[in-house]
Amino acid sequence: MSDTPSRTELSAIGEFGLIERLASRIELQLPSSMKGIGDDAAVIDPQGLHQVVTTDMLVEGVHFDLSYMPLKHLGYKAVVVNLSDVYAMNAEPRQVVVALAISNRFPVEAVDELYDGMLLACKHYGVDLVGGDTCSSTSGLVISITAIGAAKPGDIVYRDGAREHDLLVVSGDLGGAFMGLQVLEREKLVFKETGAQPDLEGHDYILERQLKPEARKDIIALLREMEVKPTSMIDISDGLASETIHLCRRSNTGVKLFDEKLPIDPATYQVARDFNLDPSVCALSGGEDYELLFTVAQADYDKIKGNPNLTVIGHMTHPSEGMHLVDKQGGVHPLTAQGWDAFLKKG
Repeated sequence: MSDTPSRTELSAIGEFGLIERLASRIELQLPSSMKGIGDDAAVIDPQGLHQVVTTDMLVEGVHFDLSYMPLKHLGYKAVVVNLSDVYAMNAEPRQVVVALAISNRFPVEAVDELYDGMLLACKHYGVDLVGGDTCSSTSGLVISITAIGAAKPGDIVYRDGAREHDLLVVSGDLGGAFMGLQVLEREKLVFKETGAQPDLEGHDYILERQLKPEARKDIIALLREMEVKPTSMIDISDGLASETIHLCRRSNTGVKLFDEKLPIDPATYQVARDFNLDPSVCALSGGEDYELLFTVAQADYDKIKGNPNLTVIGHMTHPSEGMHLVDKQGGVHPLTAQGWDAFLKKG
């Protein structure tokens, strides 16, 4: 009896067969999801709230490498990175729509695995997958996801609300996803050159940060429990330095960001040193952490101080003072963005 997994070509069931197969796995959870897959469009009831809409595209060879990214993890991550944008607006994600461009090298079972991850993320975060599109691709896998959220008008937080003297705060820790990527790329290179199996032992934390990130739904709930409303907020997808600069430019402020305050997990720190990299540079420019970066009024400091989930890493200044990083010796340097740029040619 053969142990070879079955492979069903996409052409065997066609586009409509694939849609029906995927739709049969989806059960709507939210009362705001009036109609999902099966009609010309989904129907969503905003329930008197403002809707928040964001979209993100992941392209094989640019945003992910299937030589080390399992399809289930990719599906999970594709949903999570969109939900993170909704949380960064201080809103609650409710629905997602998914568009896939798939090459014929992927069998039906591979699409099932991708959707396993997507549906797991939807279940974990309490959102409904309500529609999308599929088409063929001649160049690899492309995933485009749109997330729809809702919030009371007075709860929404934009990037442009920071003011001079506001505190700059970040959730979690930084640089782990970037170092996870470095380990994966190194082991891929070793495998190509020698055929040796990947040695990933001891890197569980940073690998999970790269392959299966989480959106910080818990931080939004924590801030509400503390009765703290950020004055501005953004999620960290392109690197801390880049996102800080976005907040400053949108809010017309400067910033002082303190190197010694950057939250870096010991595992991240050690691997960065093993790669002869500066852990602070990895935290500032690595990207894909999907933590929340936000500002709060100084009056809220007592509410957040000492919380293990939050770190005050700087403060906003008058725009004439510019955007600066203060190093551990007290030296002041211009803050520069060296993180991800979607239009730079990758190696």
